[in-house]
Amino acid sequence: MPDFDWNDLRAFLAMARTGRLTVAARQLGVDHSTLSRRISGLEAALGTPLFDRRPAGFVPTPEGERLLPDAEAMEAMALRLTGRLADAGQQLSGSVRVGSPEGFGTYFFGPRLATLATRHPQLELELVAMPRSFSLSKREADLAITMTRPAQGRVYAHKLVDYALGLYASPQYLQGHAAIRQREDLTAHRWIGYVEELMWTEELDYLPQVQRGLVPQLRISNVISQMMALAGGAGLGVLPHFMARQQPGLVPVLADKVRLVRSYWCVTHEDTHELARVRRVVEFLDEQVMAAGDDFWLD
Repeated sequence: MPDFDWNDLRAFLAMARTGRLTVAARQLGVDHSTLSRRISGLEAALGTPLFDRRPAGFVPTPEGERLLPDAEAMEAMALRLTGRLADAGQQLSGSVRVGSPEGFGTYFFGPRLATLATRHPQLELELVAMPRSFSLSKREADLAITMTRPAQGRVYAHKLVDYALGLYASPQYLQGHAAIRQREDLTAHRWIGYVEELMWTEELDYLPQVQRGLVPQLRISNVISQMMALAGGAGLGVLPHFMARQQPGLVPVLADKVRLVRSYWCVTHEDTHELARVRRVVEFLDEQVMAAGDDFWLD
């Protein structure tokens, strides 16, 4: 029976999840030659190749695919063990990576990181605020903030908060263009929206809900850049109120007639859900959202 080195299996999992030698090595904090050596050692121990090299990257062979669930089970066991050992200490420690949409991460969670870090000085925090989804099973994050509840997977999810969005523009744009008194007036204006093929969730497809026939003339891949363009007078667009109220130079448009509502969900993986450090970050987010209260609404 082969004698497995757990670090070799970690290298295998990182390569299977990323498909890239340099990315997997960076994820594990080793150089690519060390990672390559670990995978070669595992292949030698098993007597079979585990990856095929393709133009798009490294892809598990059939033998690699068969090894994957067992390696993930061992990883889950190791996470639970290290979590229990860490929990036994008096000081909360370890690393927690939070994946978040860029708006929530930058304008809500980011400003509150100092409070969390002060409470738990031994906790290592990583905030990945990007317009994308995160795979918890691939360990891209320990905790993810999503805009929809996951329909499947070994995850725990609870609604973090409902939040409202509305129409915004700059005063200079509104002064230089036709008056807006009702929804029908919106079709005569320049709109800012998302690049359609880069829209990572259907929840971002706002314009059909605002008014039929609206087509964005300016398409931008993330909400922060959209907000900057709106503040610069580029046109009309949809923004979460909790973001827009923090940006000078924006005014709400048709606030009494147009209101959209979306939700943020907090999602953790079954393997790490009970880790004290993960639970503490979840509890902190719940606490901060509750304290913010009406900040997620216009009034």
